[in-house]
Amino acid sequence: MPSGYGTIGLVTTPDALPDDIDALKAALFAEREARRQAEARVSGAEAMIAHLKLLIAKLRREQFGRSSERSRQVLDQLELQLEELEADAVEAETANETRTAEAVAVQGFVRRRPVRGPLPAHLPRERVVIAAPGACPCCGGRLAKLGEDVTETLEVVPRQWKVIQTVREKFTCRSCERITQPPTPFHPIARGRAGPSLLAMILYAKFGQHQPLNRQCAVYAREGVELDVSTLADWVGSCTATLEPLVVLIRRHVLSADRLHGDDTTVPVLAKGRTITGRLWTYVRDDRPFGGVDPPAAAFFYSRDRGGEHPRRHLAGYAGILQADAYAGFGELYDAARRPGPVTEAACWSHGRRKFFVLADVAKAPLAIEAVHRIDAIFAVEREINGLPAVERCAVRRERTAGLVAELEAWMRAERARLSRHAEVAKAMDYMLKRWLAFTRFLDDGRICLTNNAAERALRGIALGRKAWLFAGSDRGGERAAALLTLIETAKLSGVDPQAWLADVLRRIADHPASRLYELLPWSWQLSAHAAA
Repeated sequence: MPSGYGTIGLVTTPDALPDDIDALKAALFAEREARRQAEARVSGAEAMIAHLKLLIAKLRREQFGRSSERSRQVLDQLELQLEELEADAVEAETANETRTAEAVAVQGFVRRRPVRGPLPAHLPRERVVIAAPGACPCCGGRLAKLGEDVTETLEVVPRQWKVIQTVREKFTCRSCERITQPPTPFHPIARGRAGPSLLAMILYAKFGQHQPLNRQCAVYAREGVELDVSTLADWVGSCTATLEPLVVLIRRHVLSADRLHGDDTTVPVLAKGRTITGRLWTYVRDDRPFGGVDPPAAAFFYSRDRGGEHPRRHLAGYAGILQADAYAGFGELYDAARRPGPVTEAACWSHGRRKFFVLADVAKAPLAIEAVHRIDAIFAVEREINGLPAVERCAVRRERTAGLVAELEAWMRAERARLSRHAEVAKAMDYMLKRWLAFTRFLDDGRICLTNNAAERALRGIALGRKAWLFAGSDRGGERAAALLTLIETAKLSGVDPQAWLADVLRRIADHPASRLYELLPWSWQLSAHAAA
C-alpha cells in the first residue's frame, strides 16, 4: 500500500494499517461515522448560536430599540435635531440683531422665518395699550390717531385656589314666628369640603395623567394648600361610588355592540410583602371605521390573574364579533355550543405582521421582509376605505383585497413547506396559517377591522403610567382604576375634555333624576349648554 495514505479511524501511520480488506472497510466506516457525528454537533452548535443571537437581538430591540413599527424614536430624534437647529438659528439671529452694526454693509443671505399661525381664537384677549406721547416729539404739535399695531403673545395664568362660602340665610315670620331657610345644596361627596372642579382635577391627574396622590399632595403643598394623602384617597373613593351608575351605563352600552375590540395588560398589585401581577381588561366599541352612528366607548375590568374565566364572565351575555389576539382564554367564547351563542373570532393583522416585522428588522430575513411587503399592500387598501359604510367596505375588499390575501396564503404555504419547524419565520407563518379563517373573516364582513389597534390604544396610557404609579394598592384599587378609566377613556373617545366633563357631572349628579342619567354620558353632554344653564 502506498505510503502517502492518511489516517483512517485510530490508525496513525501507514505501517500500522491492516492488510485485511474487511478491517480497512470497518476502519473507514468508523471514521466516516465519527466525522458525521462531529459535523452534526457543529451544525447543532451553529444553529443554537444563531438562535441565541436572534433572541439577544430581539431582547435588545425590546429594551433599547424602536418602540413602534413606525420608528417613533427615530422620528423623535429627528424632531429634537430640528428643534435644536431652529433654536440655534434664532439665537444666532437675535444676537446679530442686538449687536451694534459695524463695518461695511454686505448683502447676505436672509433666513426666512416660518409663517406663524394665529393664536387660538377661543382664548380670551386682554388689551395692554402702551401710552402714546401727548404731543408730537418732533414739533410739539397735537397728535391724531392714525391706527394701531397689535402684537399677540400667548400667556398662562397660574392655578388659583379659592374657598367658596355657601351662605343660607334664616328668616322668621313676624306673624307665625316660623323660621324659613333655603335647603342645603347637594355636595359632590357627602360631608366633603371639596368642590367638583377640585375633585375632577384629582381624579383626572391620578387616572388620566398617572400622577399618584402623594405627588399631587406635594404639588398642592408648594402652592400653599396642605392636603393629606388619606384625605385625597377618601375623596377618590367617594367619587368612584358616586360615579358608579355612569360606569354601569357605559359598560352596558359597550357590551351591546355587534363588534368589540378586546385586550388586556398587566398591572402590579401590592400584596403581603410583595407585588402580584394583576390584569386590566378593556373592551372597546368603535363603529366609526364602518360608518356607524353609535358613540364609541371603552369598558375596563380588573382581575387578579389572567385566567380564562375572567373574559367569560365579562362577556357572559355577548354573542357578537370579538377582535382580539390569540389569547387561549378566549377559546371557550368561540365554542359553537356556547350559550347564548358563540362569539365570532376576528384575528388582528397587526399581531401577525409584527412577528414578521421583528425578524425583518433584527435578522433581515428575506422571507420576513417579503411577508411584510405583502401585508402592507393589504393595509394600503384598508386605509382607503376607512370610514365607509360596511357594505362598501365589503365590496372593495372582495374586489381588491381578496386577491392579495389569496396570494399571501399561497406564498406562505409554499415557503412554509421548505422551512424547518424550528425556524423563526416558520413560527410567524404558523401563527397566521393556523388561524387563517379568523384572519380572513374581514373579507366577508365590512364591520370587522383589520387590526385590534382600538383596544391597544385604550391600554396605552396604562402601559405608560405604570412607571409613575408603580403598583395598585389592592384588588379594590384595581377595580377602582378600571371604573375611572372607563369614564376617562370613553370621554376621550367622544372628543370631550375628561376633566371638564367630570367636574360638571360631579356638580349635577347628586340631584339628577335617575331615569335621565343617560344625559350625563359623555356623548350626550354639552359643556356650553350646561354652563349657560
